[in-house]
Amino acid sequence: MTIENSSVIDAVGIDKETGSVVLSIFAHMPWGRDSLLLLEEKINRYLGFIESGEIFEAYPAAKGRPFVIEIYCHFRPTDEALRFLDAALLVAKEYGSVLQYTHAGQGYIDDVG
Repeated sequence: MTIENSSVIDAVGIDKETGSVVLSIFAHMPWGRDSLLLLEEKINRYLGFIESGEIFEAYPAAKGRPFVIEIYCHFRPTDEALRFLDAALLVAKEYGSVLQYTHAGQGYIDDVG
Protein backbone atom coordinates (compact mmCIF):
# COMPACT_ATOMS: atom_id res chain seq x y z
CA MET A 1 0.00 0.00 0.00
CA THR A 2 1.02 3.62 -0.39
CA ILE A 3 -0.07 7.13 0.53
CA GLU A 4 -1.79 7.37 -2.84
CA ASN A 5 -4.66 5.23 -1.53
CA SER A 6 -5.92 7.13 1.51
CA SER A 7 -8.87 4.80 2.04
CA VAL A 8 -6.64 1.84 2.96
CA ILE A 9 -4.84 1.20 6.24
CA ASP A 10 -1.44 -0.06 5.08
CA ALA A 11 -0.56 -2.26 8.05
CA VAL A 12 -1.56 -2.81 11.69
CA GLY A 13 0.30 -4.79 14.32
CA ILE A 14 1.27 -4.96 17.97
CA ASP A 15 4.76 -3.88 19.00
CA LYS A 16 6.03 -6.80 21.09
CA GLU A 17 8.24 -4.56 23.24
CA THR A 18 5.77 -1.77 24.06
CA GLY A 19 2.40 -3.43 23.51
CA SER A 20 1.34 -0.45 21.37
CA VAL A 21 -0.80 -0.83 18.29
CA VAL A 22 1.34 0.33 15.37
CA LEU A 23 -0.43 1.57 12.25
CA SER A 24 2.07 1.88 9.43
CA ILE A 25 2.08 4.30 6.51
CA PHE A 26 4.49 3.81 3.61
CA ALA A 27 5.47 7.18 2.13
CA HIS A 28 7.31 6.22 -1.04
CA MET A 29 7.11 9.48 -2.98
CA PRO A 30 9.67 12.30 -3.04
CA TRP A 31 8.59 15.18 -0.79
CA GLY A 32 6.57 17.91 -2.42
CA ARG A 33 3.20 19.59 -2.24
CA ASP A 34 1.32 16.64 -3.78
CA SER A 35 2.92 14.02 -1.54
CA LEU A 36 2.28 16.12 1.58
CA LEU A 37 -1.40 16.48 0.65
CA LEU A 38 -1.66 12.73 0.11
CA LEU A 39 0.09 12.06 3.41
CA GLU A 40 -2.27 14.46 5.18
CA GLU A 41 -5.27 12.57 3.78
CA LYS A 42 -3.75 9.26 4.84
CA ILE A 43 -3.01 10.45 8.39
CA ASN A 44 -6.54 11.84 8.69
CA ARG A 45 -7.91 8.44 7.60
CA TYR A 46 -5.82 6.70 10.24
CA LEU A 47 -6.97 9.09 12.97
CA GLY A 48 -10.58 8.60 11.87
CA PHE A 49 -10.07 4.83 11.91
CA ILE A 50 -8.94 5.09 15.53
CA GLU A 51 -11.42 7.74 16.70
CA SER A 52 -14.47 6.01 15.20
CA GLY A 53 -13.62 2.72 16.87
CA GLU A 54 -13.45 1.04 13.47
CA ILE A 55 -10.02 -0.24 14.43
CA PHE A 56 -11.55 -2.38 17.19
CA GLU A 57 -13.86 -4.06 14.70
CA ALA A 58 -11.04 -4.73 12.25
CA TYR A 59 -8.38 -5.47 14.88
CA PRO A 60 -9.92 -6.55 18.24
CA ALA A 61 -6.46 -6.95 19.83
CA ALA A 62 -6.19 -3.14 19.76
CA LYS A 63 -8.56 -2.72 22.71
CA GLY A 64 -6.93 -1.07 25.69
CA ARG A 65 -3.65 -0.35 23.91
CA PRO A 66 -1.95 2.92 22.97
CA PHE A 67 -1.72 3.84 19.29
CA VAL A 68 1.35 4.74 17.27
CA ILE A 69 1.17 5.89 13.66
CA GLU A 70 4.54 5.08 12.10
CA ILE A 71 5.43 6.68 8.77
CA TYR A 72 8.13 4.86 6.80
CA CYS A 73 9.71 7.36 4.41
CA HIS A 74 11.74 6.43 1.36
CA PHE A 75 13.14 9.97 1.03
CA ARG A 76 14.71 12.12 3.74
CA PRO A 77 12.12 14.69 4.85
CA THR A 78 12.69 18.20 3.52
CA ASP A 79 12.32 21.25 5.76
CA GLU A 80 8.75 21.65 4.53
CA ALA A 81 8.03 17.98 5.25
CA LEU A 82 9.53 18.31 8.74
CA ARG A 83 7.25 21.26 9.49
CA PHE A 84 4.29 19.23 8.27
CA LEU A 85 5.31 16.18 10.34
CA ASP A 86 5.74 18.32 13.47
CA ALA A 87 2.24 19.73 12.99
CA ALA A 88 0.82 16.26 12.33
CA LEU A 89 2.47 14.98 15.51
CA LEU A 90 0.56 17.60 17.52
CA VAL A 91 -2.73 16.69 15.85
CA ALA A 92 -2.16 12.98 16.50
CA LYS A 93 -1.43 13.80 20.14
CA GLU A 94 -4.85 15.50 20.40
CA TYR A 95 -6.35 12.16 19.37
CA GLY A 96 -4.36 10.30 22.02
CA SER A 97 -1.98 8.84 19.46
CA VAL A 98 1.73 9.11 18.80
CA LEU A 99 3.03 9.88 15.32
CA GLN A 100 6.58 8.92 14.39
CA TYR A 101 8.55 8.75 11.18
CA THR A 102 11.66 6.94 10.10
CA HIS A 103 13.35 5.69 6.96
CA ALA A 104 12.06 2.65 5.17
CA GLY A 105 14.71 -0.03 5.39
CA GLN A 106 18.42 0.70 5.48
CA GLY A 107 18.16 4.48 5.19
CA TYR A 108 16.74 7.17 2.98
CA ILE A 109 17.26 6.42 -0.70
CA ASP A 110 18.36 9.96 -1.45
CA ASP A 111 21.26 9.87 1.03
CA VAL A 112 24.68 9.64 -0.55
CA GLY A 113 27.14 7.15 0.80
